[in-house]
Amino acid sequence: MKLVVFGLTVSSSWGNGHATLWRGLCRALAARGHEVVFFERDVPYYAAHRDLHRLAGGELVLYPDWEKAHPAARRHLDGADVAMVTSYCPDGVAAAELVLGSRVPLRVFYDMDTPVTLQALERGERVPYLPPWGLGDFDLVLSFTGGASLRELRARLGACRVAPLYGSVDPEVHRREPARDDFRADLSYLGTYAEDRQAALETLFIEAARRLPDQRFLIGGAQYPHDFPWTENVYFVRHLPPGDHPAFYSSSRVTLNVTRAAMASMGHCPSGRLFEAAACGTPIVTDAWDGLDEFFAPGDEILVARTTEDTLRALRLPEEELERMARRARERTLEEHTAERRARDLEAALDAAGSARGEFGTGGELEPDGTLSMEA
Repeated sequence: MKLVVFGLTVSSSWGNGHATLWRGLCRALAARGHEVVFFERDVPYYAAHRDLHRLAGGELVLYPDWEKAHPAARRHLDGADVAMVTSYCPDGVAAAELVLGSRVPLRVFYDMDTPVTLQALERGERVPYLPPWGLGDFDLVLSFTGGASLRELRARLGACRVAPLYGSVDPEVHRREPARDDFRADLSYLGTYAEDRQAALETLFIEAARRLPDQRFLIGGAQYPHDFPWTENVYFVRHLPPGDHPAFYSSSRVTLNVTRAAMASMGHCPSGRLFEAAACGTPIVTDAWDGLDEFFAPGDEILVARTTEDTLRALRLPEEELERMARRARERTLEEHTAERRARDLEAALDAAGSARGEFGTGGELEPDGTLSMEA
């Protein structure tokens, strides 16, 4: 199939989680014989941190404004099998109008930030990347989170058919590497600064660093403010491109995952960072959220922390126990959470939605409530 995507970015991993996911997914789709054309508005902050210039197995279209993109977008849609608009696409409404007015067999919206979207709607705010008339005209709505998010997409935005398409990892990029001295840490955390993660980060990471002054703690990411509560044993690495993530994780004795508050409140929200760290064979401590046990077994494949004491207990575990846990998490990730697996999930969701419209084949079943049940 030819899939045309109007998204936030695939060319720059700076300050966002979309790019890394799309790179792995595009590579996996190409390996399965598909073609992806990705439309991305060329904005200065991503241009200054661009770490991808060619899309594996597809085409990257960088455009200065929607008026300039429109002719190429129409041309690609004329030959497309699937057209997709994603959350945070800066021209999301215009792209949705073009896609819904086209003859593309399947029109899809992929909300890669569903809890953030739903939280904004709950507050009565306008969501700039959403069509003002909702999502009912799309043949399929995909969500980065599952559980209650799927029901809310139907109830609040009129989505007719919904399915989860979770984060993933590309094992060709994320795997165990030799440790680097500049990344060595007893506990690391990799993520863009977010105010709604700060309370949990201070409890699970900063306070643990204060209590363990002889151990080394490391944060990697972008957009951290000057008044962040640094301590003498907390070190900082500014934005890391995806190519450095494996060395970062491989140099950590343990790494921490903290979920954005909106996502944690909805549950069923595995971050791509979880799968990246697991693929690198690094023991993981994560905050708690509903549905975590659908992706990793707490206490066996991953450790859950709710308090500073939980983090300290994790750091006191013997090496053999941490290594065993990391090994099991890696095995499960390579079986269930790779980009190749998500590419198959996407195929199944599209096939099921196409069957409901009389397009494509039969790869899944449509439940009475509009949720797609896909084959494994």
